[in-house]
Amino acid sequence: MSRVVGTVGSVCPECLGRVEGQLVEDGGCVRLVKRCPEHGEFSTVVWRGEPAFSSWARPKIPFGGGPREAVGQGCPYDCGLCARHNQRTCTALVEVTSRCNLGCPVCFADSGGAGRDLDHDTLARMFDQIMARTGGCNLQLSGGEPTVRGDLPQIVAMAKRAGFGFVQLNTNGLRLAEAPGLAVELAEAGLSSIFLQFDGVRDEVFRSLRGRDLFEIKVRAVDNASAAGLGIVLVPTVARGVNTDQLWDIVRFGLDRQPHVRGVHFQPMSYFGRYPENFTPDHVTLPELMTGLEAQSGGIVKVSDFLPPGCEHALCSFSGKYMTREDGSLTRLGSASCDCTPKPAEAGALKSIGVTARQWSSPAALSPHPPCTGQGAEPLAGRGAAPRISSTSTPTPDNDLDRFLARARTHTFTISAMAFQDAWSLNLERLQGCCIHVAQPDGRLVPFCAFNLTSRDGRSLYRGRA
Repeated sequence: MSRVVGTVGSVCPECLGRVEGQLVEDGGCVRLVKRCPEHGEFSTVVWRGEPAFSSWARPKIPFGGGPREAVGQGCPYDCGLCARHNQRTCTALVEVTSRCNLGCPVCFADSGGAGRDLDHDTLARMFDQIMARTGGCNLQLSGGEPTVRGDLPQIVAMAKRAGFGFVQLNTNGLRLAEAPGLAVELAEAGLSSIFLQFDGVRDEVFRSLRGRDLFEIKVRAVDNASAAGLGIVLVPTVARGVNTDQLWDIVRFGLDRQPHVRGVHFQPMSYFGRYPENFTPDHVTLPELMTGLEAQSGGIVKVSDFLPPGCEHALCSFSGKYMTREDGSLTRLGSASCDCTPKPAEAGALKSIGVTARQWSSPAALSPHPPCTGQGAEPLAGRGAAPRISSTSTPTPDNDLDRFLARARTHTFTISAMAFQDAWSLNLERLQGCCIHVAQPDGRLVPFCAFNLTSRDGRSLYRGRA
């Protein structure tokens, strides 16, 4: 029997007008159901299976500091950030180009155009504005494909001079694979980490999502970034029926390439930017990823390993942190349960900034002993797990504590996911808790899902608009 478990603000996927929606639960499946007076009813699944939707909560005391835009039309039309936003910036994203060297059928940025690159004066001003408005955060250089810019090392150096301690590059890896010296130049300029598009371990996945065979190119990009001493995060876009059977295969690929590969960050496909013209929204949900990882790993990782975030809204993501021991066994680090008493949102963001910077950077860039604490559908089918890896919920004591800490420094590994929102799944309460913000030349910081929000006919709410 279905029941309403919540009422939220949202938008119509056709006109992007604000509408009210209901979260309706039926048999472990939660749908967002909404009706536009002009375009009718829309329904999409936002949660499917275990853990139970009602259990996945981490309430926060809203953050109201920092410069804020006036509230005019109301959420989501006043982003920049407006006075109703409840979280500070954890990661600022700067799109340094709209150009790209791939033509992916799926692209949140709808990149590949002939727009002008941001010049150095504009970028320097934006870096200073971000630091002034946020008081400090992590920085991700994105696009388009940032590596099409020949001056990318200079841009990284500019960001470091502006005061960013953690600078990450969002990249498809093509240039890193083709030009081994580029990774070295970027590392010398101060780059901390690469956020590498990595959708699977078989070429049919890349043909479907990227339009061409890319697996061997991705492997070379990982090898070259590793040789340069960069931290690497593998970032799969997850699409049902395309790569949902490779979740654990991707994790195993990363584990086999420690210590430079620092984790896997799954991103279920959202319908914004560029996506197939004719489709029925079918979001891979967070619980499906968690149960899929448990099933495909043969129980090496478990649904109970993963916790809701302390920074963004609880329904946005999950994460688990592990250490690989010398014998290949996998040990979960940190608490196995969530302290879900309300905490200040800013405290969660500040902790996330530090944890992310430590975990996703190369071990060589870290201090000797960083903290070791971390943060009813059928499971997605897949291959079995490698038998050499096992898991325990708490570390087995070592006689040599220093040895344990040294191992934790170099061989920690995160498995995480973030479910971005589109016009079908948008929940304005979640949006107001967003901590990933796209910086604009005029100084505004727009929540990622609002910036990329796209109507069915391709109209954007923010992207490409002055």
